[in-house]
Amino acid sequence: MFVDTHCHLDFKDFDIDRDAVVKRAIEEKLKIIVNPGVDLDSSIKALEISKRFDCVYATCGFHPHNAAGVKKDEFDRCTKLIEEKKVVGIGETGLDFYYNHSDRISQVELFKRHIRLAAQKDLPIIVHQRNAEHEIIEVFENMKHPSRVVFHCFSGDEKLFEWVISKGFYISFTGILTFKNARNLHLFAQKVPLEKVFFETDAPFLAPVPFRGKRNEPGFVRFIIEKFSNIRKISVDELAEISSENAMKFFGIK
Repeated sequence: MFVDTHCHLDFKDFDIDRDAVVKRAIEEKLKIIVNPGVDLDSSIKALEISKRFDCVYATCGFHPHNAAGVKKDEFDRCTKLIEEKKVVGIGETGLDFYYNHSDRISQVELFKRHIRLAAQKDLPIIVHQRNAEHEIIEVFENMKHPSRVVFHCFSGDEKLFEWVISKGFYISFTGILTFKNARNLHLFAQKVPLEKVFFETDAPFLAPVPFRGKRNEPGFVRFIIEKFSNIRKISVDELAEISSENAMKFFGIK
């Protein structure tokens, strides 16, 4: 049994063959696919898709790229989605100071709103981080936050890695783990506690080897798990079972 904890099935990349993509994932023994929202429309569509497929679940939130344009009523409407049965978390949210598509102040303020909401509702939160290690830590250390936090597509430095582990948060690995130049991720894969590990495709992005450069899809999560299993010298079946249990516990999926 496999789980893809982060896949954007709602993106237009899957409009042509979404049903076939999910069918292939099921054939690859995926039991759960989590589809995070990146804005209001995306969150609504993720929920709609989750209602069509038993294995798909949704989360609601605003990606940091979209922070500057988020209106209060949009955030409130997105918040109401958490009342839906198949919405299992908040996000994706966070900080991205690499592209800076939104100004930093707007990103930080919106990130804090997501954290407060997750803490208030006792929901897990999916965190996006790029080139904002110090600021991410500062935000979490200075406010009440939920106990269930995952750093998706982990790309931080050694300091952030150690801090995440010390807080009892989760780390999620993508297809980048299969790339030849991912030495730091290989080191983190050797050190991360197995009970804090997730695997995700972040599809349609970051397809793992041997599909690098092509459109990614949830069925490819197996290749990421196989790479991690080689690094840690643990069987694919055992690793799949551990990481699947981690994800189900984290998202409250039975």
